Amino acid sequence: MGSAVLGDAISAIRDWSVTDGKEKRDARVNAAFGSLVFNDEVQQARLPKAVYHALRRTMTHGEPLDLSAADAVAKAMKEWAVEHGATHYTHWFQPLTGITAEKHDSFLQLSPDGKAVAEFSGKELIKGEPDASSFPSGGMRSTFEARGYTAWDPTSPPWLLYSGGAVTLVIPTAFVSWTGEALDKKTPLLRSMEALSKQAVRVLKLFGSTAERVITTCGPEQEYFLIDRYFYLSRPDLINAGRTLFGARPPKGQELEDQYFGAIADRVMAFMSDVETELYKIGVPVKTRHNEVAPSQYEIAPIFENANVATDHQMMTMETMRRTAPKYGLACLLHEKPFAGVNGSGKHLNWSMSDDEGHNLLSPGENPHDNMQFLVFCATVLRAVNKWQGLLRASIASAGNDHRLGANEAPPAIISVFLGDMLTDIFEQIEKGGARSTKHGGELDTGVLVLPKLPRDAGDRNRTSPFAFTGNKFEFRAVSSNQSIAMPNIALNLAVTESLDFVATELEKATKGGKTLEKAVADLLPKVIKENKRIIFNGNNYSAEWEKEAGKRGLLNVKNTVDALPLLVSKEVVGAFEKYKVLNAREVHARYDIMVEQYVKTVNVEGQLMVLMANRYILPAAFDYQKKVAESVAAVKAAGGKSVEGKKALDRVTKLTDEFRRRTDRLQHALEHEGNGSAEKHAKHFRDGVIPAMTGLREVGDDLELLIPHETWPLATYREMLFIK
Repeated sequence: MGSAVLGDAISAIRDWSVTDGKEKRDARVNAAFGSLVFNDEVQQARLPKAVYHALRRTMTHGEPLDLSAADAVAKAMKEWAVEHGATHYTHWFQPLTGITAEKHDSFLQLSPDGKAVAEFSGKELIKGEPDASSFPSGGMRSTFEARGYTAWDPTSPPWLLYSGGAVTLVIPTAFVSWTGEALDKKTPLLRSMEALSKQAVRVLKLFGSTAERVITTCGPEQEYFLIDRYFYLSRPDLINAGRTLFGARPPKGQELEDQYFGAIADRVMAFMSDVETELYKIGVPVKTRHNEVAPSQYEIAPIFENANVATDHQMMTMETMRRTAPKYGLACLLHEKPFAGVNGSGKHLNWSMSDDEGHNLLSPGENPHDNMQFLVFCATVLRAVNKWQGLLRASIASAGNDHRLGANEAPPAIISVFLGDMLTDIFEQIEKGGARSTKHGGELDTGVLVLPKLPRDAGDRNRTSPFAFTGNKFEFRAVSSNQSIAMPNIALNLAVTESLDFVATELEKATKGGKTLEKAVADLLPKVIKENKRIIFNGNNYSAEWEKEAGKRGLLNVKNTVDALPLLVSKEVVGAFEKYKVLNAREVHARYDIMVEQYVKTVNVEGQLMVLMANRYILPAAFDYQKKVAESVAAVKAAGGKSVEGKKALDRVTKLTDEFRRRTDRLQHALEHEGNGSAEKHAKHFRDGVIPAMTGLREVGDDLELLIPHETWPLATYREMLFIK
């Protein structure tokens, strides 16, 4: 990369360091948290008591809110927003693009005498009408069929967005077509949560619970990279594809393991602190920050919440990080694999279930051996993951995640469950007839007198598992860093819903037939465990031995998106979506079509970018260096000398440049594929033709980077982007 851009980056870091101390941050989290949210406290203070209670019933029990109550809510919401400086409101929704969408409308209305007044009605709160024709619909909407509706989601509180000097009231909404079909991620998520609640309550009733509702809860851990913005702007691939398409591995990467949990650089800490402050204000309960494994890689994680709210908050977190980074001369990279050869980024989805009385249904308690209800729910999830492993695999499939799944830093494409030593032993004993497990956690003695004895968990953790039990929740570790957590949540909710239905039906049948609940559970659990224990694996998921063993067990090993996506539209999966009213067949197939199209478009953009960068950046640099070496060889020869090493250098750069030119042409030809009208054939061509051509071109391009002098190489390098902080 040219020295001018490197100098600009270093200057920006120096300038930032000088001014950073001038800004004082408000450390009073309690005062800041939720200060820009129309939350329960604000609602209770501003709404008439009857309206407040009606809204709470809507939020907690799904009761409809009549228009008069909606008008009162809208009035209070508008007055609160205007007091904070808001001039506009937006129905904020999550279309099938993978990002969020918003259309801003002013509170401005004209009175009969022509004066401007701020108004906001219940009708405007409840329903918006954005154009639905330009969003992906998978064939559910034609271009000329434009009508779509946004519907207020009262379970996710509105908040105020401060951006560009403007203040906007943001109202979370669902997005559906004129026909009522879901065009977004929120609608099926809410449907899946309702479906799971219904089946989970059936199981709880058998155990004597008075709970009326069960919600899924989650807390997604977000991994990301931060690099200097000057470097980011010098890389067309990062700007347009989110990942580096060329880039030789640096002499030092992550092999010294000195980044993980290391000291956080000042500029990065300032960014993190600012992000946290902004997220606290809009009610996002972020809890954790730390350095991740790769250089310049970090993580942010929240406290558990209702899965629907957590999904909204996760999208808000990504947007806030992207928006905040430039203030510190940084760029936030959320791609699954922005840098080859070092860790990619995931989004570990911690998932559980809680009833409306506050009980975590996946908490084993002090003595899980005797916690019959916990064992039933845990075994139910085990069955769900085993039976619906294809659905779960499809839910996290993307072109970006193909670079990560199966690599050294990520779970493999094989879905398996880690239970830990104690739970595995308990399940093995139950399968054998109910003998009691002898495994317990106990205490850990460090051997140092001044250190306290630590309570030890009954089993170790397994970071290689794609689906791991971690104490009172399961961690779906294969989710990719830049995707919405809605689809993995929907898939998991649906799988567990079907499994809960099965377990509830079996237990109801047995107890109605005269068996005690204890006897019914004792008969059912060994059967469930025996039929689904193949999914349990507590070992190293990265090993070649596990891949062979998984094959013997009959587990799916779907290594790429093109093969994974058809699992979403299998007859069994579509039937389950329809049975539990999460998505109809048309809605499921639409999502499949969109995901295939997104795969093709993503790879096509990357391929076209590689050709552009090859022709406009790398080849000119290679020709320039080739010319300089040739001139040097010619000068030595003209002086009567013999440049043996110079001739070798010229031969090498010439061969690499010629081969690079040939591979560029090969990629260009591969990108000209028409697809013959079949999206599936087109996707397979991109997988089998375009991606190998891209890999081959990159190999030679990276060799050229290591050969061409620094001042001539036109792109920021890994050793600069990853280590200048």
